[in-house]
Amino acid sequence: MKKFLSVVGFTAVALLSSGCEKLSDKPPAFHNTDVTGVDYAKGFALTDHTGQPRTLADYKGKVVVIFFGYTQCPDVCPTTMAEMATVMKELGPSSEDVQVLFITVDPDRDTQELLSHYVPAFDKRFVGLYGDAAATAKVAKEFKVFYAKVPGADPSSYTVDHTAGSFVFDKQGHLRLFVRHGQGPALIAHDLRQLL
Repeated sequence: MKKFLSVVGFTAVALLSSGCEKLSDKPPAFHNTDVTGVDYAKGFALTDHTGQPRTLADYKGKVVVIFFGYTQCPDVCPTTMAEMATVMKELGPSSEDVQVLFITVDPDRDTQELLSHYVPAFDKRFVGLYGDAAATAKVAKEFKVFYAKVPGADPSSYTVDHTAGSFVFDKQGHLRLFVRHGQGPALIAHDLRQLL
């Protein structure tokens, strides 16, 4: 009887322990929109600001943040890039495992040279990506990103309306988060830490 009770006791302790293990293994609590498991934004094939062809797979092993914008954007784009530069500072040494990518939605004006000056000005590790009109349309469709030219005073002074959020991929290359514009560096840094 003693032996039976000690086996029952051991089994109960083992079951409780395994339950506690499962409780500590709960999914991360994100401040931004958790889009884990959605069936889009699977990748891209573009050129970086150094002239190298790039795909999402090139950045496997890093948490990747993708933002769609354009260099002549008057507000959302520079504030988002500045915000991400602050996030990198807040992450400290962990920021080495984060890659920020800026995909232009203005292929007519955003040349490789222009992107090479604009994007790394926020953080030298940031990468600008571009493609021709067809490649830009393809990647925007894949990510369900909206963009449209808004005519200016003359044909070259147009602006581009576009989706203002960012996409975050985990180290395995799976889409995990959609970050709405204006969340603030602290909330973004918190969420990226969950994925690092």
